[in-house]
Amino acid sequence: MRARDAAGLLLDAKGIVFKLKAAAVLSVVMVFCLLLLGLVAAMGGDASAVGCGDRGRPGVDPGDEGGGGAQRPGEGIRKKQLANAEIIDTVAKEGGLSGRATLIALMTALQESTLLNLDYGDRDSVGLFQQRPVAGWGTKEQIMQPKYAAKMFFWGGDDGDPPGLTDIRGWESMKYGAAAQAVQRSAYPDLYDQHEDYARELAGEAKIDLNRGGTNGSPPGGGESDKPRDKGCQDGGKPGEPGEPFHDGAAGWPPEVKNPRSTKEAIAAAREEARSGPKKWYQMCLAFTSVAYGWSSSGVPYAIDHYREMPTSMKHDKDRNPPPGALMYWDTGQRAGHVAVYLGGGEIASNDIRRPGYIDVVPATEIESKWGATYLGWAPPYFPKGG
Repeated sequence: MRARDAAGLLLDAKGIVFKLKAAAVLSVVMVFCLLLLGLVAAMGGDASAVGCGDRGRPGVDPGDEGGGGAQRPGEGIRKKQLANAEIIDTVAKEGGLSGRATLIALMTALQESTLLNLDYGDRDSVGLFQQRPVAGWGTKEQIMQPKYAAKMFFWGGDDGDPPGLTDIRGWESMKYGAAAQAVQRSAYPDLYDQHEDYARELAGEAKIDLNRGGTNGSPPGGGESDKPRDKGCQDGGKPGEPGEPFHDGAAGWPPEVKNPRSTKEAIAAAREEARSGPKKWYQMCLAFTSVAYGWSSSGVPYAIDHYREMPTSMKHDKDRNPPPGALMYWDTGQRAGHVAVYLGGGEIASNDIRRPGYIDVVPATEIESKWGATYLGWAPPYFPKGG
């Protein structure tokens, strides 16, 4: 045999041995991986389900006092749920609300926080109802007080912003989950109803009467963190009901209300804009009201903020008797809200209601009937930041 041939055979033999060894090692690694995956699947399935839930799909830390979910908690968590349920019902009873209101609140809190007073949540959401400070529900410290959080859920913020349960028209006859969603505006509107049975079970254990009738529905007083809530009018007028017509009032403007145009001139300018103005007012309701009164801008980004920053003495919450020239405000369910100039005779000059981008003269009730908005009240044409 030639030396060259012998060397070739030797190299071939070494290659075969190397391949056999590599295949053996690879087989061992694959078997080990399969065993490891089986062990993880057997041990980690439940923990994975709890840890990956989105907001609105609450879970309980399985290491926290034996808990296992909103409706199958351990003894320690169950006690906390009962204690929080009693607080919610106490706030409802003190405010004259029915047992139905308590049930809606319990279902909401079970969905949002597992009925636990959580100090964390999606973005800045905290507390029983996962209310957000940035959305006007209060400071984090306030929201973390269960009694305060319950008051806000039932009665909302000042001037109906953000709206609470009692601000929702017809909440007493709505489906429980729909009423909860009207307050929470959740990305998961269909998940509240799943908690009704467990909420009733908790209520029974806590001796809560869910068949209790309501009385006046006013928020209970007391507590440093309570927000004052004036549902009446500063001038003693009687608020009307949604859908009722608006009538002219006779209130004058405070001396600090000074605009480049008079009220009469502003009303004339608004009517002229509706008659012949161009398409330039899309989603610019607050800008239009300030321009009608002779300003180039209001100095405030959103209509809802303009009303919120209005001096308390100037706000006439829910009053449906605005004087001609007043600014009327609505909560549309969106961040900006809506404002329009009241022209008298039950009519307003409003953008986008008939034609997007244009100003039209329409009955003031159309903001409610066409947009489903909630009327907040009226205020004088006061633009302290106008320029």
